[in-house]
Amino acid sequence: MALLDILVYPDPRLRRLADNVVDFNDELQLFVANMAETMYFAPGIGLAATQVNDPRRIICVDVSPEGNDLGVYINPEIIEKDGSQTYEEGCLSIPGVFAEVERFEHIKIRAQDTTGNSFDKEAHGLLAVCIQHEIDHLDGKVFVDYLSRLKQDRVRKRMIKEHGMEAIHYDEKAVAESSL
Repeated sequence: MALLDILVYPDPRLRRLADNVVDFNDELQLFVANMAETMYFAPGIGLAATQVNDPRRIICVDVSPEGNDLGVYINPEIIEKDGSQTYEEGCLSIPGVFAEVERFEHIKIRAQDTTGNSFDKEAHGLLAVCIQHEIDHLDGKVFVDYLSRLKQDRVRKRMIKEHGMEAIHYDEKAVAESSL
């Protein structure tokens, strides 16, 4: 297995919309194993394929204290949602930044496993937050999008300064070119 490079905000590739997985094969199995290894090594509790520059709708999640309850959700979609909760969120693509975000308290998702079998999963609390956060990544959204414009600008400038990036602005052409 191998560790994958995690994209850092404001990289425009984080804005790319992920495509549904159609091939459930050995390559997918290896990729998911590499995603999980990367998430645990980082360390994190969730990782979306778009964060490691892969355009497929795949997320890995493990909110267990021991880090031994990996959930893999392929082509996930929220089919029920209710309630409201606020959690302080962070993100492997936005290291060192944390902010309170309001999300649904209870969700039910439909997804596929690594062999293509469909299943439904209900989630509450932190697991619900984590799954919603990772699905946002698949939809080209990052948690700072829930913050005020001023806070978004501060985070973007901080990431550019700390990670030596040039100013990157969201640009559909750059996202499209990164998909090639």
